[in-house]
Amino acid sequence: MCRVLAYIGPEIPLEDLLIKPENSLINQTLDPERHPQLQLAGWGFGAWSEHLLKPDEPLLYHRPMAAFYDDNVETIVPSLQVSTMLAHVRAADYNSKTVLADENCHPFSFKGTPWIVAQNGDLPNWKLLQRELLKHCKDQYLEQMMGNTDTEFLYVLLLSLLESDSDEDVKRAFEEMMRLIVEAMKELDLPALTKLKMALVSPNRIIGVNVGTGHEGETDPAGDWRELTKAAPGTDDFALGMLLEPMYLLMGRDFQDQGRYGFEDCSVKEATSVIFASEPLTEGTDDWSTLEFGEIVFLERDGETITRTVNRLKV
Repeated sequence: MCRVLAYIGPEIPLEDLLIKPENSLINQTLDPERHPQLQLAGWGFGAWSEHLLKPDEPLLYHRPMAAFYDDNVETIVPSLQVSTMLAHVRAADYNSKTVLADENCHPFSFKGTPWIVAQNGDLPNWKLLQRELLKHCKDQYLEQMMGNTDTEFLYVLLLSLLESDSDEDVKRAFEEMMRLIVEAMKELDLPALTKLKMALVSPNRIIGVNVGTGHEGETDPAGDWRELTKAAPGTDDFALGMLLEPMYLLMGRDFQDQGRYGFEDCSVKEATSVIFASEPLTEGTDDWSTLEFGEIVFLERDGETITRTVNRLKV
């Protein structure tokens, strides 16, 4: 399963997010704490900064190789600072069907929308499910597809269901997308465990989603993810544990002034920065809060502070 990292807050060096943390996204490529699969199928990031010549557009970088092999990590990344960022390292099975190409590296970005997207998840049989799902997709997004990943197709479907960029409508669109996926699996008799652990990002906004279906296509799978992930990788129990695992959030202030990785302690209402991630970037996790399975979080930088709203998805 892939790894995702998103940030909003005051401008900080990009390397403080991608390289310096103890369990940085670059380190997770080779040594993820929460998943046995290596992230060797590519990586990328999208970022906004007031110092870019086009500050209203995301700077996108993709490369279809393991991040720790990319020489640009030590040349380009230390030269950038960001106020909004979404990064991703890609895990994929190595076989003849896996295509390593820039077009398959997250995050994805289409014209006509402020949102970019990345996920650590999986929609099995998505090419067959398109029989039912394509009728809900708009041509303006379908024609922009460049690669052959389930995430890019889900991006098309989600954007097609959005009526506005409000929190309420984004929540409704995710709920509708899940309903359509479940209906398609039933119609085509293709039930499967589906993980949609997504980050939808635009300037000063992160929307994080932790949702999916169990092995039989049920939207309310149950279990203790900590116990389930003790099973052998590749088993149904382990896969269910990965589905039910939370996503992680860290909120605080004065990130760039710390002598080590982390934020200055403060209340949630006083936080000026937030990180949303697939797994904590530090060894100690006490400061990290969780986004549990079935939840959606809305994070927005409002002036100098961050607002956070967590809701249950009705799927």
